[in-house]
Amino acid sequence: MKKNKSTRQIIFALLISVASGAQINAQVAKDTSSSKDLVNALHAAFGEHHARAVHSKGVILEGTFTPSKDAAAITKAFHLQKQSSKVIVRFSDFTGIPDIPDNSGAANPRGLGIKFIMPDGRTTDIISHSFNGFPTATSDEFRQLLIAIGESGPDAPKPNAVDKFLATHPVAKKFLTTQHIPASYATIDYFGVNTFQFTNSKGKTHYIRYQLINEAGDNFLTAEQSAKQGANYLIDEIKQRIAKSAVKFKLYAQIAEAGDDTNNPSVAWPDARKKVLLGEIIVTTLSNNTMQEDKAFVINPGNVPDGIAIADDMLKIRAGAYPISVKERQ
Repeated sequence: MKKNKSTRQIIFALLISVASGAQINAQVAKDTSSSKDLVNALHAAFGEHHARAVHSKGVILEGTFTPSKDAAAITKAFHLQKQSSKVIVRFSDFTGIPDIPDNSGAANPRGLGIKFIMPDGRTTDIISHSFNGFPTATSDEFRQLLIAIGESGPDAPKPNAVDKFLATHPVAKKFLTTQHIPASYATIDYFGVNTFQFTNSKGKTHYIRYQLINEAGDNFLTAEQSAKQGANYLIDEIKQRIAKSAVKFKLYAQIAEAGDDTNNPSVAWPDARKKVLLGEIIVTTLSNNTMQEDKAFVINPGNVPDGIAIADDMLKIRAGAYPISVKERQ
């Protein structure tokens, strides 16, 4: 049986504020949740809509990526050498609710998925979102949060399941309650919160996280401005913007230093860490954005080439969830 949950209930659960001074729980040694468990938990939180389990609402565009001269020094990955590639990008809202209003706080963080397509047909993908960090340290904790969201709502007795979870997970509370509503998908930065190992042609390795820095300048809406926007204002805005000029992002690799936690995406690395410019993404064209195209467009952070490897445990489980979600939405 389908589980239907109103947007109002989801917004209530996500934006609830609780008093918490507790420290984040210690990361467990190993996740026990499977990729299927994670997908099921997303459905428990947001309902099953035969769409993407998360970041359901989105818009697809196309452009090009040109690698920088410094990229090849830290990885031998084929798309980060000298040759440019085509990119297909998908901006999206959070949750698995296909019609969530763009001006809802529950639509944060926004997503940016990128597929790089080389002239010879080889591909690789990047997944990112507009918050530098993840709400939990592990997939098990993320699953617990999603289940708590599904169990909470305006009629649930207080403290509800989300209250109890956030009371012991201050990072998750910050994730859910401190984000701002963007004026455009093009005027916010995006972060790949999981860690990858880069290896160059000489065998030297670095641990990195992706950052996508917009070139238009950050622009957010006040609560009053947001309330006046239509339910699809971000999609409408990006269509109008791309008709006039290109949307540009700089792609960086933030380099870990000794002592940085490479296996805990809930902990952002310090801003002072070195960032290597990998290249520039220039988005120029709106795709057709048919329902069939959106269902068929698949991005998986586990789709990595030689020279890049997954380096944290959560991403291994997340990567396995994508094929499950793809199958469910067909």
